[in-house]
Amino acid sequence: MKTREKEEILGCYKRYNDMIYKLAWAYCKDKYQAEDAFQEVFFKYMKYHPRFKSPEHEKAWFIRTTINVCKNLLKSKWNRDMVQLQEWDADDAFPGDTKDAFDSLKAAILDLPEKYRIPIHLYYYEEYSVREIAQLLRKSESTIQTQLQRGREKIKRQLERSEEDAIRA
Repeated sequence: MKTREKEEILGCYKRYNDMIYKLAWAYCKDKYQAEDAFQEVFFKYMKYHPRFKSPEHEKAWFIRTTINVCKNLLKSKWNRDMVQLQEWDADDAFPGDTKDAFDSLKAAILDLPEKYRIPIHLYYYEEYSVREIAQLLRKSESTIQTQLQRGREKIKRQLERSEEDAIRA
């Protein structure tokens, strides 16, 4: 591998490592599966070393590849047969984030069904527009708008329930 290729790979790693890991975590809801997906995405990048028209195209490739790798990982025989040995720890949800008022919000987002969780993550964490999310997920814009709205409603209800439970305790 040439020095220039190494520098390009390292640059991509620095630009996208947090995004890929957080998206994989949001999709898989498991630290170890997210790490496996993360490694697989960068392996694919290093193996095929695709060329991109623009930084937006490059970022979209990493997002689409991460989603596809996570889907394949979750439907693999190994995953179907695997028994969860470790409970999810909300403190490990997004490494680097501080423990504060956002812990309950992160937990609420991670508890969403996949069809709401992924658009919410892409919209709020990766700052994609509805149109871009629709293209990435291969769905209509109205479907994405509906999923965002319903996802926000579910988060709001869950946070209200958590607040009521805290008051009762």
